[in-house]
Amino acid sequence: MAAFFYLRIILLLLGWFSATACLSQSTGTLTGTVRDSVTQAPLELASLFLANTTYGASTNAKGEFSLPNVPVGQYDLVISYLGYKLYKRSIAVKPGPQTLTLLLTPSAQQLGEVVVRPNPNREADYQRFVQTFLGQSAFSRQCRIRNPKDVYVDYDSDKNELTATSPAFVQVDNDALGYRVKYYGLKFTQNFREQYVVFYGYPVFEEMKARNERQQRRWAANREQAYRGSLTHFLHSIYTGQVTPEGFLVQKMRVVPNPKFPRADSLANALRLARRNTVFSSADQDSLSRWVKVPRAFSMLYTAPRPLDSLRGVQPDSGRVWLRFRDYLQVTYLKEAPDPAYHTARPISAAAAAALPRKARYRR
Repeated sequence: MAAFFYLRIILLLLGWFSATACLSQSTGTLTGTVRDSVTQAPLELASLFLANTTYGASTNAKGEFSLPNVPVGQYDLVISYLGYKLYKRSIAVKPGPQTLTLLLTPSAQQLGEVVVRPNPNREADYQRFVQTFLGQSAFSRQCRIRNPKDVYVDYDSDKNELTATSPAFVQVDNDALGYRVKYYGLKFTQNFREQYVVFYGYPVFEEMKARNERQQRRWAANREQAYRGSLTHFLHSIYTGQVTPEGFLVQKMRVVPNPKFPRADSLANALRLARRNTVFSSADQDSLSRWVKVPRAFSMLYTAPRPLDSLRGVQPDSGRVWLRFRDYLQVTYLKEAPDPAYHTARPISAAAAAALPRKARYRR
């Protein structure tokens, strides 16, 4: 439900859209065992799931599992088990049965040692993480992190950067949409100086049980509303070639570095370093205020709508679709007003965007 968002992607293959297109055509069944990679012992009650889906299972006493009726396509298979490293593997689900033997690596352990966190989460830092991670829309405000003690938040004043990780998973209950999300392998970074946010991990979705039919209908309506104008909606419109009919306006944006920024940033960093253990004077504060206002880059928007063939490529033999632009795009959804609680994003610099992991090269 965003009014607009920005994209900068060098090349992002959309193989999972191919899987979506095959939902009604064929499915496969994944079966197999999960074992210790050293002893080959079966691992009971290991949590196994396909990331970004509702498909998951637990192993039995023999380490066996079964995932039936999975739509064919490419997935990230993830396994979580206490005392073992998080297992991640890309897998192609094919029609019919597939048998897998999955080996988990024990994590390094030192018996008798108690690990004490030197800096427990500061409430202000944790709340900043929650606000960014969950979002600021009306639906986001109905989400709750149920295991806050499993989230480790840290703020680096030198980098002006907030980071968050979790050794287990982050459980989010979404009361607006009726989903419980377990987010494994969280790595979150919010850099206030560079003005970017990046996070990645492996979520699995569980349907929450509605109290009554009225709540179930409300969840269904909210899910449809949340989908309209979202990044997923936009990418699906690219895949189907229905960008304009679906209500999206795509425009090219160019970001030009500001030649005055490096000097201003250098002066600000030097002053912070020089005054690390002292109080800033009024003159220091005035200088910092002036330097931090120097923009890193300038953005220029080309008002003409981008045609579909300038946004994607199609592989003739397989029908696979991929994005192929190199600059920024501003994507505006025209069929619905933005959520009043939603804060629109600003484009980040080309250098900062290029440094982001491929899985998170879009801004909220």
